[in-house]
Parts: sequence; C-alpha cells; structure tokens
Amino acid sequence: MTELEILQRAKMYMDKLANGIDPITDREAPEEDIINSVRLSRCFFYVSDVLRQVIENGGVVGKKPKAPQPTLPFALTYEQARRFEFFYAPVSVTVLAQRINELRENADMKKLNYGSITQFLERAGMLTVVEGVSGKKTRRPTEAGRSLGISTAERTGQNGTYTAVLYDQSAQRFILDNLDAIIEINNAPKEKSETAELP
Repeated sequence: MTELEILQRAKMYMDKLANGIDPITDREAPEEDIINSVRLSRCFFYVSDVLRQVIENGGVVGKKPKAPQPTLPFALTYEQARRFEFFYAPVSVTVLAQRINELRENADMKKLNYGSITQFLERAGMLTVVEGVSGKKTRRPTEAGRSLGISTAERTGQNGTYTAVLYDQSAQRFILDNLDAIIEINNAPKEKSETAELP
C-alpha cells in the first residue's frame, strides 16, 4: 500500500468516525459510545479535512514543493536560430524574447531574459538610459538605434499611458545576428544594476 493510499484509508476512517460509524465493522456505534461525543466528532471532521488537504497536495504536508528550476544555460544552435519567424510589425523586446525562448528544445534550459537584449543594444550604442517625467529610468533609442529600426510609440495599459520601445524587422534581424553576444550577457553571472531590467 502506498503512502497516498494509507492517507486515503485514514481519511475514510475519520469520515466514518465523525459520522458515528465504527470503521472496522461499518455499523453505527451505539448512541452512548464515546465516538458519538460531539467534541470527538468535530475533531474527527477536522482531522478528515486536514487529511483531504494532504491528499490533494500529493501526500505532502504543507506547501507543494516547488518545481525544479531550469539549470542549463540558455543556448541555441544555428539551425534553431534560423527557425525564428520575424514579426512584420514592430514589437516590444519582451515579445521578441518570448519568441526566441520558444525555439528552445530543452525544458531544463534557462530562458533568455529580455534585459540581456536591451543591455547588448545599450552597449552597442542603439539604446540609452534616460530619466522619465516621473524620475524613473528607462531605455530609449539613440540616433543610431532609430536608424536601425528601433522606434517609440505611446501605448495605453492598465496603469495609463506609457512609451513603448518597438523593434521593426531590421532591428529584429540585428538582434538575431548578434544573438551569440546577447546569450553571453544572459549567461554571465548577474551584476546588480538599476538598469539591468529596464525595458
């Protein structure tokens, strides 16, 4: 009998006891029997509910164990990278990173973080960090970035209007052509930086 089956059996016993039934004989216990005590009955119901939660949790007491985190560094073969389908309309860097991540074939591999793309573009002189009206730092295309095909557009989201940085096919191609350098940034030990995850 497995651990889960033992738990299910124990819950069944608790349910029967809570309802005044002898779990061994399956007969109703006499009214004067101790198991018909209101306090014991409540206790049996409580234990039964705890057992239900443990059973629903796969037999684990407490929180469900976290799924194992991917451990392999992000990598793509030349053939995998060639399968990237370029967007016709300009898109955000998060959408680009998502499509690149869809090319992975190994679930144990970490994802490509969109911040690695923007860090590379900043180092390449295509993006620069500016301070917005609210004082929050953000990335914007430089003159070279605009020439490459990086643009900005006003968008409306849950928190109101914001400026989105968008990448046309030419900019997307530049990113894919430099994917090895971006992957190197992605897989390098992370340095704490206030601009590391700026869009």
